[in-house]
Amino acid sequence: MTDRPVAAELAEAVRDFLERELLPTLEDHRLRFRTLVAMNALSIVAREAPPPGAPSEPERALAARIRAGDLRDGDLDAIRQSVREKLAIASPRTLDRYDA
Repeated sequence: MTDRPVAAELAEAVRDFLERELLPTLEDHRLRFRTLVAMNALSIVAREAPPPGAPSEPERALAARIRAGDLRDGDLDAIRQSVREKLAIASPRTLDRYDA
């Protein structure tokens, strides 16, 4: 199981917003053209984004232990580190706020 949404899904969601919500309201031809260019770029990003990797064996083993209620020394530290790594990408300000 991978974290959701993945990069391709995010790009597609933004592209859909531009197409459905913003584009119909634009009367300025220059802005409309630039929005279409942005939508095209997002389509390329969605197509070319690498698929998410499968969880590693240690990640699968940790998840199985958590589900079984068998936490071991170091498991919580591993979870914290995983969350830190994800926040460093997804929301660095959140990481800064809680990682003090």
